[in-house]
Amino acid sequence: MQNYILDYSKSGKQPNIRELTLLNGISYPDDEELIMLILGKGTKNNPIESLAEKVTKTINSSNEEELIPNLKKINGMGESRALIIAAALELGRRRRGILRSSINAPKDVIPFLQHYTLMPTEHFITVTVNGAKEILSTRVVSVGTINKALIHPREVFANAVSEYASGIICCHNHPCGQCYPSNADIDSTKILQKAAKILGIVFMDHIIITKEDYFSFLEHGML
Repeated sequence: MQNYILDYSKSGKQPNIRELTLLNGISYPDDEELIMLILGKGTKNNPIESLAEKVTKTINSSNEEELIPNLKKINGMGESRALIIAAALELGRRRRGILRSSINAPKDVIPFLQHYTLMPTEHFITVTVNGAKEILSTRVVSVGTINKALIHPREVFANAVSEYASGIICCHNHPCGQCYPSNADIDSTKILQKAAKILGIVFMDHIIITKEDYFSFLEHGML
């Protein structure tokens, strides 16, 4: 059995994150600090700060069916802790109502993807919708480098086809902070648009997001 120890006092925060959250409200902690609050303890070889960082990275790079297996691979997690994290995420998803939320304009999808702007590498994400433009799912298709995420139409549309989605919105973050599309972004968008037409799926938009802004191919007349 692993020897869990309380180690919030080692975080270097004065006062600690529990006290700050009680003082300022549950919206105060960042993502890693929320994970620290959920798990409560680290292990002898994996302090809570390090564990929370690894869990956060895994959450941001895993799709739903991969999440629990990937969390279990982290030293200090195990099945019970992986289930705790997955359950917390599912509860938040249900309460927030991401599924069946209607997307009528590019800006409507931004709140569901904004957390990817905090990632140091590019994440390519797809959002699928039904005929009423209600969200069916959001999925990470690819995680790349600081300025590139490799994608292939096969991976981009696999989930949309299996869900019988009527439409798809593609999105990726620009860690560099520049919100304008690169030549590669423009070329890949044209390819994805052609693939969507062949599959009978509406290619609704390709959106680039940064911490401060977003760029919509649709709004700029590039679709």
